[in-house]
Amino acid sequence: MNLTTLLLFIPACFALNMAPGPNNLLSLTNAKRYGVRAACLAGIGRLAAFVGMITLAATGLATLLYTSEKIFLVIKVIGGLYLLWLAYQLWGADSTESVDGDTQPKSLFELARQEFLLAAGNPKAILIFTAFLPQFVEPSGNVGQQFIVLGALFLLLEWVAIAGYAYAGSFLSHWFSRPAMRRLFNRSCAGLLASAGVGLLLAKKE
Repeated sequence: MNLTTLLLFIPACFALNMAPGPNNLLSLTNAKRYGVRAACLAGIGRLAAFVGMITLAATGLATLLYTSEKIFLVIKVIGGLYLLWLAYQLWGADSTESVDGDTQPKSLFELARQEFLLAAGNPKAILIFTAFLPQFVEPSGNVGQQFIVLGALFLLLEWVAIAGYAYAGSFLSHWFSRPAMRRLFNRSCAGLLASAGVGLLLAKKE
C-alpha cells in the first residue's frame, strides 16, 4: 500500500463516516440529552460493531451476505425494526423534562448497547466494508496487514465523526431549551430514524 492509495482512502472514508446515518443521528440526540462525554463514550459500542464487520470483511465471511438471501433478510428485518422502535421511543419522549435531566438517565452501557445494536443491525454497513475497503487493498501485498491499517484509519475517522455529531448535539441543546422546541427536535429525529428503518426494510441485496 503506497501513500497515494492512503491519500485517496482518507477523504473518501471520512465522507462515509460523516454521512448523516442512523448512528450519527443517535450520537447527536444522545449528546443533547446526556452530554458530549456520554455520547462519545457510547460510540465505543458502534466501534465495537465495526471492528467485527472489518474482521468479517478481512476474512471473507461477509460474502455470506451476497450468497445467502435468508441471512441478509434476517439482519435487515431486525435492524429495520430496531430503528423503528428507537423512532417510536423518541417520538413519545417527554419533552417537558429538564435538559439536565431530572429523571435517571440511561447508563453508559445502555447507550453503548444502543449504538452497537444499531450498527450491527445494518447489513448495508457490512456491505460497505466488503465493497469499499477492498478497493484500496493491493493484492500483491500483505492483505491482512493492509486491512488492519485501513480498518484502524476507518475507526479513527469514525471516532472523529462521533465527536463531531456529539458536539453538534450539545450545541443544539442550548437552542432547544423550551419544551416545544425539544418536542420538535425529538420528532424530527424520530422521523429520520423511522425513514431509515423503512428504507432498510425495503432494501434489496445487490
